[in-house]
Amino acid sequence: MPPRFPSNSDHGPHVARPYHRHKSIHRLLGGGKAADVLLWKNRNVSAGVLAGATLIWFLFEVVEYNMVPLLCQIAIFAMLVIFIASNAAPLFDRAPPRIPQVVISEHAFREMALTIRYKLANAVSLLYDIACGKDLKKFLLVVGSLLVLSVIGGSCSFTSLLYLGFLCAHTLPVLYQRYEPEVDHLVARGGEDIKKFYEKIDSNVLNKIPRGPVKTKFR
Repeated sequence: MPPRFPSNSDHGPHVARPYHRHKSIHRLLGGGKAADVLLWKNRNVSAGVLAGATLIWFLFEVVEYNMVPLLCQIAIFAMLVIFIASNAAPLFDRAPPRIPQVVISEHAFREMALTIRYKLANAVSLLYDIACGKDLKKFLLVVGSLLVLSVIGGSCSFTSLLYLGFLCAHTLPVLYQRYEPEVDHLVARGGEDIKKFYEKIDSNVLNKIPRGPVKTKFR
């Protein structure tokens, strides 16, 4: 029998779902084609993206290709294909291949640069506020997350770390969407246990640590 998770009508303490939200997962991921790929709306496209990322990881990590030789060889191959097609087209009474012109507007570049600048500024400001010790719980959470990321990054290469992050981004959203009630229940129970453990540490250890005043920022 599949495991049964208690609902709101069951007796006992009520466990709140950790992800109460008004937006769907598709909208939380930004909507559009990127969210469709991450949620496997079109399995062929999502599988192709996953296969392409796996091929790139295989070339750089297993075959140990370097970026410059790979780009040069791809450019050489593309030029050879265009050269052969252009010179062989008159022999078969066909028009030479025409490469579509790619036009990227200056507005798109400016919007992308402004978005990156805004995200970086918010991230730096958030990290500064956490580092000042205003919220000790967030401070410990960030330090623990950075330690875990440091251990993972020290045990594998940067390429493998990027590929692992891509696999998580490409599989976890669709798995969560499929098993949302079960995941919410387990996360809520785990969050309650962590909260109780933190309260014990906070009352017995952290509150006894003297802390100086935090300087406020003037804008």
